[in-house]
Amino acid sequence: MPKMKTHKGAAKRFKRTGSGKVRTTKAWRGHNRHKKSPSRWRRVKGNKILEGGNEKRMNRLLGN
Repeated sequence: MPKMKTHKGAAKRFKRTGSGKVRTTKAWRGHNRHKKSPSRWRRVKGNKILEGGNEKRMNRLLGN
């Protein structure tokens, strides 16, 4: 059986941590920062760890 190919679109958006979890950037961070309130900006700060079915799906797309 051939190897699974990595889904390149997913590989650009999701990274695997050292312990094997799947990390991604939160939404609403792209542009128009001046329109967003400070509290809203704090809410979308940083990274997010995927859980459950989303993590399973990304593991399949990332080739693991």
